[in-house]
Amino acid sequence: MSTTTSTTNPSGADGPGRSRGKAPAGERVADWADGRLGIYSLAKANMRKIFPDHWSFMLGEICLYSFIIIILTGVYLTLFFHPSMNEVVYHGSYVPMQGQLMSEAYKSTLDISFDVRGGLLIRQLHHWAALIFVAGMFVHMMRVFFTGAFRKPREVNWLFGFLLLVLGMFTGFTGYSLPDDLLSGTGIRFTQGAVLSMPIVGTYLSMFIFGGEFPGDDFIARFYSIHILLLPGIMLGLVVAHLILVFYHKHTQFAGPGKTNKNVVGMPLLPVYMAKAGGFFFLVFGVLCVVSAVASINPIWNIGPYRPDMVSTGAQPDWYMGFSEGLIRVMPGWEINFWGHTLVLGVFIPLMIFGLVLGSIALYPFIESWVTGDKREHHILDRPRNAPTRTAFGVAWITLYFLLLVGGGNDLWATHFNLSINAITWFIRIGFFVGPVVAFIVTKRICLGLQRRDKDKVLHGRESGIIKRLPHGEFIEVHEPLSQEQLHTLTAHEQYKPAEIGPLVDENGVERKVNPLEKLRVKLSKGYYGEESQIPKPTVEEYKEITSGHGHH
Repeated sequence: MSTTTSTTNPSGADGPGRSRGKAPAGERVADWADGRLGIYSLAKANMRKIFPDHWSFMLGEICLYSFIIIILTGVYLTLFFHPSMNEVVYHGSYVPMQGQLMSEAYKSTLDISFDVRGGLLIRQLHHWAALIFVAGMFVHMMRVFFTGAFRKPREVNWLFGFLLLVLGMFTGFTGYSLPDDLLSGTGIRFTQGAVLSMPIVGTYLSMFIFGGEFPGDDFIARFYSIHILLLPGIMLGLVVAHLILVFYHKHTQFAGPGKTNKNVVGMPLLPVYMAKAGGFFFLVFGVLCVVSAVASINPIWNIGPYRPDMVSTGAQPDWYMGFSEGLIRVMPGWEINFWGHTLVLGVFIPLMIFGLVLGSIALYPFIESWVTGDKREHHILDRPRNAPTRTAFGVAWITLYFLLLVGGGNDLWATHFNLSINAITWFIRIGFFVGPVVAFIVTKRICLGLQRRDKDKVLHGRESGIIKRLPHGEFIEVHEPLSQEQLHTLTAHEQYKPAEIGPLVDENGVERKVNPLEKLRVKLSKGYYGEESQIPKPTVEEYKEITSGHGHH
């Protein structure tokens, strides 16, 4: 800390008894803050923190920067938006809508788009940033999943990320419902039908959300409070907790020379990483601004205000909600009567499937840890090919998602490609069961093939494309040996051994009872790490035999 004292210069250069004077104002403010907040020690401990350098780590930054842009643009939009369903007559600057009866929410959205300076750009920037935010989280979580970055000690951080993805989806849903246009109103009606399909609580929940019979008079105001206060507040807390855990656990890194579970090889936070991160923020912001300026999104003036007796043609939700839409569209319209009540299984079953799929994604880190029995900390990432079963599961989930996304837009696929909507629906119904299985098998075979290729490269080197003729007339291709760094990258991964039940009879001849869960764990472990699920790494003896001159290179 700086102090103000009067000292004598021993050299006499400034004259005897010359005072040092006061410290600069900025330094004094920093000293004042340090005396109360301890910022010096905090900065000293964290500002030189090391971060690895890899392009895939920028996916999380895209999510963070998009979230910041959403918050900033959302604050601007709240200054002009009126979340009211009171009916008014429009007399604004958009001539085709003049004299039309509409809600104040719809009118204020038109005013933002046509009368507020920069309002349309900010509105479109807000919407595009929301789409990029959810898409970035989706891709970022897939990167974490395929590389095994969710393993101990990051299981809680995986749950935080998963909750951010789900909350981002529902925040987006409440956001594009606020303008009260015909498209968003159709989506709200769809959601209300899904809520009503829930046994026992559905009708009560619907009355609570809409303040009475649909559409009610309050749901825009309620969605507005949820959209700008409740969900963003929770998400902001999760983002902060997520970043704190990233700092606390240190960043994961890909295998390479000098990289272990006990260190991080990369760049310091200050000044290198912060400079790059700052530049990347403005790059993301600039790209979003360009897209928002040239690509129209949600032009509500072309759709019109919501009316309960109308449905917009080709109504589609934003892509991240298309999964649930597809589930309901391809589900047969089954209904059963139970104790005098009608159960709409055509809606209720898809909602349960939607929840089960999301739940399996959230709990996967704990499932894999239980199957492997691995309780160690992991800071080195896997190459996706070296975990074939996990990678195959991830691709199967993505395949299911995009199949149902197509199902959610079956009417548009039919009209744009001149196809039968019934044929598309049946294709998705069959693909729901067949597609993920085929994707799982194909992905696993591809991963095993890549493992075999890596093993061959380690033992024989890289194919150079040079053909050489030996003295006895034989033609061979010259292989170039790999560098030590490349050899380390291809052989650094761990290979688990499948679990075994062990002897069923002890040394006294007494039969041991095996827990059914243990039997299931052993079967799953063999599926993950059995002989058909991974290719053995080349051994040192194999490498020495090949490179000692007994093979051709």
